[in-house]
Amino acid sequence: MIRYLYGTELTTHADLAADMFRDRTAQFRDRMGWDVQVDDLGWETDQYDALDPLYVIVQSECGHHEGSMRFLPTTGPTMLADIFPHLTGGGPIRSPMIWECTRFCLSPDAGPGVARRLLLAASELGLGMGLSNSLGVFDAPMVRVYRRLGWQPDVLGTENGISAGLWTFSTETHDALCAAARVDARQSRRWFDEAFGDLPVSIRA
Repeated sequence: MIRYLYGTELTTHADLAADMFRDRTAQFRDRMGWDVQVDDLGWETDQYDALDPLYVIVQSECGHHEGSMRFLPTTGPTMLADIFPHLTGGGPIRSPMIWECTRFCLSPDAGPGVARRLLLAASELGLGMGLSNSLGVFDAPMVRVYRRLGWQPDVLGTENGISAGLWTFSTETHDALCAAARVDARQSRRWFDEAFGDLPVSIRA
């Protein structure tokens, strides 16, 4: 299933949160060799995890973390604006209609369909929140991966192997992602509604 959890909600899903942050260590420090902060629990976290981001998590039938990503509105602090502003021409992108997505993470045990489910969940989030775009920072070769998964960004800039990109939310893309992930669109919406209900969700600024 797919869960949408704000940082303040992670305490009620402690085991799932622990899995997620440890899997981030396994991916970003151990597999990719990034210079990241890991605490005594083996959790990889940074300053943006302290800002009550919205986590999108693919959870296995056994309750374990399979994949996740982190969203923050661009009206506040973001990784792209604070650390990589040069990738967008030197000025931050700020709009209540655009949220930043970072820490795209797959568990070492993730199945082949998890990445597509994450993209589907991101699409559901954007449409459900009434957003226009998602903004992200990623290793430049990931563009080919996103293309293969069925939803690639418009690249805004690249330097030293790091790119910034902009994804556009649309019902056409969402339908294609549902088909690629083999998830019924009604089920995808039910997972979203379980987190936010049927009423319109106000965007956090």
